[in-house]
Order: sequence, then C-alpha cells, then structure tokens
Amino acid sequence: MWTRPFQKSDVEAGARPLYPMMLESPELRWAFIRKIYSILTVQLLVTIAVAATVVSVPPIALFFVSSGAGLALYIVLIITPFIVLCPLFYYHQKHPVNYVLLGVFTVSLAFAVGLTCAFTSGKVILESVILTTVVVVSLTLYTFWAARRGHDFNFLGPFLFGAVLVLMVFAMIQILFPLGKLSVMIYGCLASIIFCGYIVYDTDNLIKRYSYDEYIWAAVSLYLDIINLFLSLLTIFRAADS
Repeated sequence: MWTRPFQKSDVEAGARPLYPMMLESPELRWAFIRKIYSILTVQLLVTIAVAATVVSVPPIALFFVSSGAGLALYIVLIITPFIVLCPLFYYHQKHPVNYVLLGVFTVSLAFAVGLTCAFTSGKVILESVILTTVVVVSLTLYTFWAARRGHDFNFLGPFLFGAVLVLMVFAMIQILFPLGKLSVMIYGCLASIIFCGYIVYDTDNLIKRYSYDEYIWAAVSLYLDIINLFLSLLTIFRAADS
C-alpha cells in the first residue's frame, strides 16, 4: 500500500540497479555481495593471523626448513589447497561442509603464505601489503563504477585463462632453467597484471553472474586473486631488494 520514496543518494536502497538492464532485485544482489565480502574478510583476517604467527615465531619456519619431517609437512601444506579445491567445488552449495572445506583451504594456504613471508624482509612484506590493498580497493571500486555505467568484462575470461597458461609455463621454465633476477621480476610483473585482470573479472561476475548459491566459490575466487596478487608483488619487491 505504502511505497518507499526514491532516494538518489541511497545506493543500497534498491531503487537503482547495479547495472543497466538488471532484472533481479537489487536488494537481493546487494545482500549477496555483502555476504561474499564478509566471508572474504574473514578469510583475509585468518590469513593475516596465521602468516603473522609464522613470521613472528622463528622456530616454526626453522622447523619446516631444517628437518625432513618439516619439509614433508611443507609440501603437504602447499598441495593441500589444490586438493581441497576439488571437493570444495563439488560441495560449495552444501552447508556446513562447504564452510569446513573453506576453513581447511584458507588455513593451509595461509601457512604457505606465512612460510613464504618468513624468509622475506619486513620492509618488502609491508610494501607488498600496502600496494595490494590499494590495488584491490581501487579495482573493486572501479568495477562497480564501470558496471553501473554498462561496461561488461566477461570478454576477459579467455584472455586471462590463456595468460595463466603462459604464466605457468614461464614458471616451469624458470624452475628448470633459472634465468636470473631480471626474469623473476618480469614474471612477477606479468603475474601482477594478470591477477589485477582477474580481480576485475571476478568482481564483475560477482555483480552480474554468480547465483545466490555460489557464495563460497565467489569468495574463493576473489581470495585467490588477492593472495596471488600479493605473492606476485612480493616476488617483484624481493627480487628488487636482493
């Protein structure tokens, strides 16, 4: 009976769509977006807490590099996120299994990030964190702004997939035939650009294409984009600092 008056300044009021020709309810999509970023925030806070513990307690990092058992556990921690992704993709809509798998995925990846940072100077880590934060916030705001004005970034999918394949081959070549400090910096720069593209692409999907049941997978996608961007920037700054 009573209708709510239109408020132009109220972005989340639902009176304005997130993008032109939007057919779904803006209120439902905003609720979905808030849920994704809430999960993502928890993931990042857990990652920061675990990584900070590994970095600030030297015996943890020394255990992983000074003993056979530690090295084996380190390999397990690196492989675990990839293994968990398979059941997580299958059960990402089944509660509470999806949250349990998400927790295992996040903690194991956080340990891997922490061990990478443990042998890096604090200045390099701080520079990487600051630049990652600025880039992620800027690209997220830009994507929402661009989507509101009708821009679509779905075309980036095939290009980013091909770029990741090139990056993986580049990494394998670098492992088998080390090409030196310059190639490491080139690799870090390419990876940074690619994962900046993925942040825009996945944020655009979050706004337009993810269904309401895909909240776990949407959060995992953005989380991997941010972590990979951070590690890429860390690679650049560490190579420049050495």
